[in-house]
Amino acid sequence: MTSFGPQIIAALIAGLLLGLLARSLGETAGGEPNGLTTTLTTIGDSYVTLLKTAVIPLIFTAVVSSISNLRQVSNAARLAWNTLLWFGITALIAVVIGIGLGTLLQPGANTGAAQPAEYTGGTGSWWAFLQGLIPQNFLGLAAETTITEGEPATSLSFNVLQLLVVAAAVGIAALKVGEKAEPFLNLNASALAIIQKVLWWIIRLAPLGTVGLIGRAVATYGWDTIGSLGKFTLAIYLGLALVLFVVYPVLIRAHGLSPRQYFSGAWPAIQLAFVSRSSVGTLPLTQRVAERNLGVPRSYASFAVPLGATTKMDGCAAIYPAVAAIFVAQFYGIQLDATQYLLIALVSVLGSAATAGTTGAVVMLTLTLSTLGLPLAGVGLLLAVDPIVDMGRTAVNVAGQALVPTIVAKRQGIMDEDLYNAERNGDPFADDSVDSDAGTSTGTGTTEMAGAAR
Repeated sequence: MTSFGPQIIAALIAGLLLGLLARSLGETAGGEPNGLTTTLTTIGDSYVTLLKTAVIPLIFTAVVSSISNLRQVSNAARLAWNTLLWFGITALIAVVIGIGLGTLLQPGANTGAAQPAEYTGGTGSWWAFLQGLIPQNFLGLAAETTITEGEPATSLSFNVLQLLVVAAAVGIAALKVGEKAEPFLNLNASALAIIQKVLWWIIRLAPLGTVGLIGRAVATYGWDTIGSLGKFTLAIYLGLALVLFVVYPVLIRAHGLSPRQYFSGAWPAIQLAFVSRSSVGTLPLTQRVAERNLGVPRSYASFAVPLGATTKMDGCAAIYPAVAAIFVAQFYGIQLDATQYLLIALVSVLGSAATAGTTGAVVMLTLTLSTLGLPLAGVGLLLAVDPIVDMGRTAVNVAGQALVPTIVAKRQGIMDEDLYNAERNGDPFADDSVDSDAGTSTGTGTTEMAGAAR
């Protein structure tokens, strides 16, 4: 079977050619899109719909599962607070870089594209954002009925932030209940595994979805779209490189650790993330390198790394939505004000769990655009190049998911520095004869995490 990367490249080329062909065919005599354009649109929209179908159960089960892992950590409150704090600090740095690049490079400017007909010109606000945190029902669902040609049609939508609030509350409540909640947590873990399998089947359809999405974009907007999307992709990768090769080494060095040892230890997971485009799929390897190469105690890594795989997304939930939101505004000629830039930062820091470790960042992009009141048509536009962008995004995500537990372990004095500084000798992992688990560490750090507590 041809590997996934070449399939995506081939799909991009096919979509580009089909889009150019569809654009050359023009509209029908009645002013409607031609058959090829309609087909490409249907394929692209169907793929996005499939992705969105898995979002609600995936977010709920992933967040509950991450919180439930706190059962395995004795000094859970302090470690959880420090972990979340560093998640927020690194996300804020990344989103500031994204905003800076978006405003400096202006990847979506001067396209002359008309604003979508459904765009009303509304803008986001702090008050609307805070109100959006209050769940209206268990899953944050909302129903809307519209009349089309005299026939009523009802559609469902959901608020991601409300869903996150509900999932977090359920996870915390399950921890408080204790043993009586074990059957529920086991069921949730099984459901998460099943949902991830279904999602992977959907992900395998990405080449087909890419053909439809890039084809529709080219057929609709022409060469302006191709050039703008190219600049957008370059802006994203520049931001990713700054975070991965400048910000992370500075943070590592600031804590008295070697950036070279960090990269050599975490590189197997970063490399797999780039190829697989899935933080959840890379999770077992990320946890392995954190324990065996970076000296993070196993009892803490089993909480921090899975939590990071669902909520620590410097690529997907910080750099990407910042640049993407600015790109969409520039593409449609919409001016952003200072409040909206601050909202980008706030949504990126608080809403990163919405990505849930999946391939792609459809939910986070939708959340950001909705909060800012920008046209959601930008989601379909950017999905055309999403497979290319997502490789770099996921690599940075996983690098951050290994970085934060390393920093926290060092700051809390529980790191095995012998493992961190061990010679790799070309091997992906340190010598297994050195035990990195809590209570048996041979390194310089002390441990407080022997045994699990509820």
